[in-house]
Amino acid sequence: MFITLLSLFSFKGDSLPSVDIPHVDKAVHFTFYFVFTFLGCLGYRELKSKKTTLKRAVFVSILTAVIYGMVIEVLQGVATAHREPDILDFLANSAGAFVGAYAVKYIFSGNTSLKWDK
Repeated sequence: MFITLLSLFSFKGDSLPSVDIPHVDKAVHFTFYFVFTFLGCLGYRELKSKKTTLKRAVFVSILTAVIYGMVIEVLQGVATAHREPDILDFLANSAGAFVGAYAVKYIFSGNTSLKWDK
């Protein structure tokens, strides 16, 4: 819900502080979707009472994040007056989702002390 509100709300205005770092918003998109997917994998596991495979949790989390990112970008072009869809935002979202999923896979791969039982 938080990502949805931030994605569809226009932040243009003189009252907001601004930082002029080129493409910093792409890093923000990447980070949001990294966390979204990472926590999504863990949340999916809990919803399934720890009876799901790591592969399934990663697949569902990536699919959810990528589709959600696509829908948000389309909504920015259709449902807002001051926002436009950006393919680079979508790519940053997707990259964050894939790296977040990779992080979960690595953490539970057996190379660390954490195990994904199932």
